[in-house]
Amino acid sequence: MLKKPVETIMGLVVLLIALLFLGFAYNVSDLQVVQGYNLHAEFIKVGGLSTGSDVRINGIKIGTVTGQTLNNDDYTVDVKFSISSDVKLPKDSTVAIVSDGLMGNKFVKIEPGKAKEYLQEGDAFAKTKDFKTLEDMVGEIIFMVTDSGQKNEN
Repeated sequence: MLKKPVETIMGLVVLLIALLFLGFAYNVSDLQVVQGYNLHAEFIKVGGLSTGSDVRINGIKIGTVTGQTLNNDDYTVDVKFSISSDVKLPKDSTVAIVSDGLMGNKFVKIEPGKAKEYLQEGDAFAKTKDFKTLEDMVGEIIFMVTDSGQKNEN
């Protein structure tokens, strides 16, 4: 009978340590939604981009994807994201959906432009680049190789 209270206390200590570890992992993993101003962009292909995905500039997370909706008229996808309020993006910035490596997660990559005017709350990006699948990239390489081979023959 004397063992049972000790086992119970040790079990509670283990659970407390596990909860502390989970809290630490959540804070370090940068999973929180970035709060700031909202922007959106239209894409033809999003390639598995999901709500909660990162929005990055030069590999640094500056925002979070907050939603996606399908436009029933032209079947484009309107991707909404929240950008940190301390980051100002020029109006001529380009937004693209890319992947972390061959099988990595998808994220939104922003290439800042040079304009003097900045995007405001609710604005849309004018320049977008759709997600390229592995098949798209292989097709482009094959097309470049076969096209340059035909030019050399003439």
